[in-house]
Amino acid sequence: MLFSVATARAAVAGYVVAHHAADEGEILNLAVTPLHRRRGLGRALVRHVLGRLARRMVKIVFLEARQSNTAARRLYESLGFVGVGRRPGYYRRPLEDAVILRVTLAQVAYL
Repeated sequence: MLFSVATARAAVAGYVVAHHAADEGEILNLAVTPLHRRRGLGRALVRHVLGRLARRMVKIVFLEARQSNTAARRLYESLGFVGVGRRPGYYRRPLEDAVILRVTLAQVAYL
């Protein structure tokens, strides 16, 4: 399990959690507090964890995002992730599909 935490003034501003097995990884969670959004923190956290996964010889990384979360999807797509599938009814409260995204690390400049 990999995780990174970003702080601002001794408070958590954001974090990312990922794991890997063999040459595949998955970003399990990325969160940035509302006060710190739209400042590049989410991008920095994802790039950081992709770099750590690459150093562990991971070649492909997956994640899921809410279909309606266009801001997150734009962030991931700007980092080279592409949609590869959908999980119907994956999220609850409200019920919503997940979009499955994948990136091949050899094709991305993430560091």
